[in-house]
Amino acid sequence: MPIRRPSDKLIVDGQPASWLGANFWSRTGGPLMWRNYDPSVVREELRVLAEHGLRQTRSFFYWPDFHPEPDRIDTDKVELFRDFLDAHTELGMSSIPTFIVGHMSGENWDPPWRGGGPDGTGRDLYADVWLVSRQAWFIERMVAALHQHPAVAGWLISNEMPIYGRRRGQQVAPTRDVTSWATLMVQAVRAGGGTQPVSLGDGAWGIEVTGADNGFSVRETGELVDFVGPHVYRMETDQIRQHLASAFLCELAWVAGKPVILEEFGLSTDFVSVTNQGHYYRQQLHNSLLAGATGWIAWNNTDYDNLSGQDPYRHHPFEMHFGITTNTGQPKQPLQELRDFAQVLAEVDFRRTERTHADAALVVTSYLERDYPIATAADRSLAFRTLRQGYVAAREASLPVALSREEDGLAEGASLYLLPCVRQLLAPTWAQLGRLAAEGATVYLSFCSGEQSFHRAFWHAGLDQMFGVEHELAYGLINPIVEDTVEFTFTEDFGSIPAGAVLRFEVGGNEHSRAFLPVTPRGAKVVAVDAHGRPALLRQTTGGGETVLCTYPLEYLASACAQVNPEPTYRIYDALARVAGIHRELVVADPRVFTDVLVHADGRRFGWFVSQHPDEVTVQPETTYGLVPPSTRSGADRPARSITLPPYGVRVVELVEGHHG
Repeated sequence: MPIRRPSDKLIVDGQPASWLGANFWSRTGGPLMWRNYDPSVVREELRVLAEHGLRQTRSFFYWPDFHPEPDRIDTDKVELFRDFLDAHTELGMSSIPTFIVGHMSGENWDPPWRGGGPDGTGRDLYADVWLVSRQAWFIERMVAALHQHPAVAGWLISNEMPIYGRRRGQQVAPTRDVTSWATLMVQAVRAGGGTQPVSLGDGAWGIEVTGADNGFSVRETGELVDFVGPHVYRMETDQIRQHLASAFLCELAWVAGKPVILEEFGLSTDFVSVTNQGHYYRQQLHNSLLAGATGWIAWNNTDYDNLSGQDPYRHHPFEMHFGITTNTGQPKQPLQELRDFAQVLAEVDFRRTERTHADAALVVTSYLERDYPIATAADRSLAFRTLRQGYVAAREASLPVALSREEDGLAEGASLYLLPCVRQLLAPTWAQLGRLAAEGATVYLSFCSGEQSFHRAFWHAGLDQMFGVEHELAYGLINPIVEDTVEFTFTEDFGSIPAGAVLRFEVGGNEHSRAFLPVTPRGAKVVAVDAHGRPALLRQTTGGGETVLCTYPLEYLASACAQVNPEPTYRIYDALARVAGIHRELVVADPRVFTDVLVHADGRRFGWFVSQHPDEVTVQPETTYGLVPPSTRSGADRPARSITLPPYGVRVVELVEGHHG
């Protein structure tokens, strides 16, 4: 039984919903817009968004202005916000208000009454009973005042609270305090009468998603909220990793078991050329959609050139240019991409689609999210990076994968289990993988020694038996990779890789991690050897399935290199898919073109092609379907034999049976 890839939608008034919009501060003042509120300017700003297909904003109660005293809300500003909501209604739009703001655009903004503390940052926002009660009181009163307005689509508790809530000298707030705070804040929304969807606005940066502990457990808070909202502003050393940044974090954010909304993403146009602005937005939008995201709220609606003397723009001048429109309201390239994306969502009726199931599982070690004894933060960072590179290789191989978390118990029924440089798993999980192979699955593992000297080794106690080898490691030592390029020569056919093929892999890493695993086959068959004739890839039949061992940390080596993708690991993943007998609906030989499929509730299937080429490219998909424009039903157009994509372009087609081109 294939594994379900989550793509659940928010349910609003009994119907699936999908949000597409922008985070909103008016150009009249940025965070200080409520002191300089201009109804006509706000309506003009919203009109431009609406004309480009955007239907939501994320809005903000700037905390120092709306809550000027512990027991008083500025009712005049509440009325301004009501007018702001009225403007949304006039244009057929809605908004998601955010309460504790708090942190914004590179600066923290306290209400004057927060009070000082011994560390100089004020009373503890999570654990000080009085301050927690003031936050809950504020939220309840704001909800009571506005929850009946038809333009309120949902609620967000904070803006990036992990940045605002931490105290000097305390980088990580205790999770018990954070979860307790979040519980009370969500309860305050409900106490105020709010029935709309609610989430935290924390960025979904918790340990289960990033491997870094910030006190927010996405698992724990997932029980409290209606959706999870990643904030993604990563900077990478590799373009394909960058183009998949939002997608990969959205995949991991499904750990909460709730719909995933890409709540913040975007770029300052001070950091990127005009052309590349469009490429970046297009890639983040479509790749995150294929990763299960069900809503998108760009950062942000406008530029602020006229606010250069106002904080935070005075000291963070690049913050003036995250807008999808200019300071005068002219659409920028990101807004054009959002408009085009809105058209695609409408053409496929996105709210009633879901991702296809996957027959391949990408294993997520519980060491990513658990602080086990002896395991370290460096272990979690390594697990994140190698898992991400495995995800990249799968996308390059046209191989849909479902993330399967050890913490939840590995999902059973997949034909292929991928463990890219997974050096740490629990003993029962290794045993489960051995059983799954015996029952018919293919289990792939690549060796990795780790990046630090402390317990530098592979933590699998049954490696030899599971993979049919005898390893030749010496205690406390590694077998260094001395070459800058590792070469695999295939000694026999392996899936789609013929005997005699040579694959070359760039080598990155440090003195601990640039290491291979020396083995002698003891039942396993050597599939490929390195440049020295040593076993590099081995396979062993076990029961109804098989195990495949790579003696080099291919995914790690690539993760440590800049501008490396696509690199040949995707060839191995493609071969593994064929060895495991996985049926894929859309396969292209070009690793720079990603494919995937969504299924509509009425049975229609839609295929995506996403190019990583800087120039126009044409591919001929391997598929049993005919490919026609999504607005054309049942092959009224002549099905295409090939797909042509512009630079970093996207094309969506309907897959039609019986009309193969």
